[in-house]
Parts: sequence; C-alpha cells; structure tokens
Amino acid sequence: MAYSVPPLPYDYSALEPHIDEATMRVHHDKHHQAYVDKANAALEGTEWADSAIEEVLKNLQHLPADKQGPVRNNGGGHYNHTLFWESMAPGAGGEPDGALRTAIDSAFGSFGDFKAKLKDAGVNRFGSGWSWLVHDGSGLAVVSSANQDNPISAGQTPLLGVDVWEHAYYLKYQNRRPDYIDAWWNVVNWPKVAERFGAVS
Repeated sequence: MAYSVPPLPYDYSALEPHIDEATMRVHHDKHHQAYVDKANAALEGTEWADSAIEEVLKNLQHLPADKQGPVRNNGGGHYNHTLFWESMAPGAGGEPDGALRTAIDSAFGSFGDFKAKLKDAGVNRFGSGWSWLVHDGSGLAVVSSANQDNPISAGQTPLLGVDVWEHAYYLKYQNRRPDYIDAWWNVVNWPKVAERFGAVS
C-alpha cells in the first residue's frame, strides 16, 4: 500500500510563535509530500512496495541497488517527518518526567546537559540533516545524521529528532539555526517521546 502524508495532529499555526504557520504549511504540505511521492515511485513494483517504512529502512541493503539511494533519501524523509510532527504539540515543552527523565539524567548527567548535547549535534551538523535522541540497544544516546538518513538504518530506535534542514526554519530564523533549536524545545511533546521510550526500554 502506497505511503501517504499523515495529517498534522494540530493546526498549522498551533506551534506559533516558536514554529511559524508559513513554515509548517510548506514543510508539511510540500516537502513531506514530495518525499512520499518519490518513495512510492521508487518502491512501486518491488517486493517492498507494501512494507511498513520502518521495515524498509531497516533493510535498505536488501533493496535493488538502483532503489537504495532514492528510498534512503525519500523513505527516510517520510519516516523522519512523520516522527517530527508527532514529536511536537501546542502548549508543550517543559521537561520530561518518570522513567524517561531518569534515563536522560543517567545517560547525560542532567536534562540541561542533554539539551546542550542535542543542540550541539544539530548546530554542528554540516549542511542538512537531523539531531536525534535514540535508544541504541543499551541506553540513550545523542547522534546526528546527514540528509534524510535515519537511526533505524543503523540499528537504533529514534525517540526524538529535530530537523535542521534549512526548510524547517529559514522563513522565520534565516541562518540562525541555534535560535530555532532553542525555540523548538518549547513545543517538544514529551509524553509522546516517553511513549516511544517505554516501548523499547
């Protein structure tokens, strides 16, 4: 079954003033749609055409050689953005609690240290990419990936990702990627992140 862009779980303007409505409209309706269209085209006619995107990304090396690049880029773009929309919510932000908070403090020393590490990974990702909180099988880690690469393909489980492609922030923040990441913390949907953590911990 072909992939489709999931509807936003909130209004385009719901994350204002941190993430602006104009960016959300272009990002969701245009960029994400393009990834879906190209991923569907790449997988059409292959044995993977009806597979969940997670399974496809875990098994990129088993795809036909000429499909691996397009699926890595566009299938990754579809998965990454689906997770990204769900990772944000209006009136969210703050700090996590419970088992997730305990794990963050244990892995990074403090929530503040974790925030600094995730921001640093995003700010210093050259060009386009993502900064991630992942579960690597033994615990939490911060990693970054280029373009639309995804931790799933490296055997990790993404729990939270911040999109540092310019299309995610340039209309409002221009070249101020650090300011964008600082603002993004105000919309992080920690209950959703905790739900993902609970599924793998």
